[in-house]
Parts: sequence; C-alpha cells; structure tokens
Amino acid sequence: MEVTITEILDDLQVADETTRRFERRYWLSSADFYAFYQQGLLDDGEHTEDFSQWAAFYEIKVDRESALQTLSRLRVEQLRAAAQEHEIHLNPHEPALPLAS
Repeated sequence: MEVTITEILDDLQVADETTRRFERRYWLSSADFYAFYQQGLLDDGEHTEDFSQWAAFYEIKVDRESALQTLSRLRVEQLRAAAQEHEIHLNPHEPALPLAS
C-alpha cells in the first residue's frame, strides 16, 4: 500500500487544524503537550479524551511531516539526476511512498 503526496498533505491539514484547536484551548504547544503526555505528567483523567485525541493527531502530524520530507528528498534527488548540471524543470508529479505495515 502507498500513500500519495495529496494524502499526506490532506492528513497534515487535518492534523494541524486539530492540534491548533487544542493549543488554543490549553495554551500550550503540541510538542510541549506531547512531552508531558509521554511522561505521564498530565491530570488525573479529567481531560483524558481531549488528551488522547490531541496526542493521536500530533503523532499523525509528526509522521506525515516526516513522510513529506522523505518524498521531497527523493524528488530533489530525481530532479538533480535528471538536470545533470542544467536547469531543473519542475512539473506536476504525484509521488507516493509505501506505507509501513
């Protein structure tokens, strides 16, 4: 199974919108929240549902940002190889990455 650049960007948009909503609600960056969450330092369960959702969308965001960087690096390599010290021509292209099982 593969994931396309469009799917990655769509997932990133949803994850970003969701994490931003939680950042506004709790006045904390997602990265800082996630560090507290991973260390088990958050409240006694009053906001468990919010925190579980926030953590899940943050993990999606981090994963998809990594996938986007991987695709971009692969594309840069392809473009440089094709250019052979000439101009680089960018054409629309829908690359995909195999999904890890």
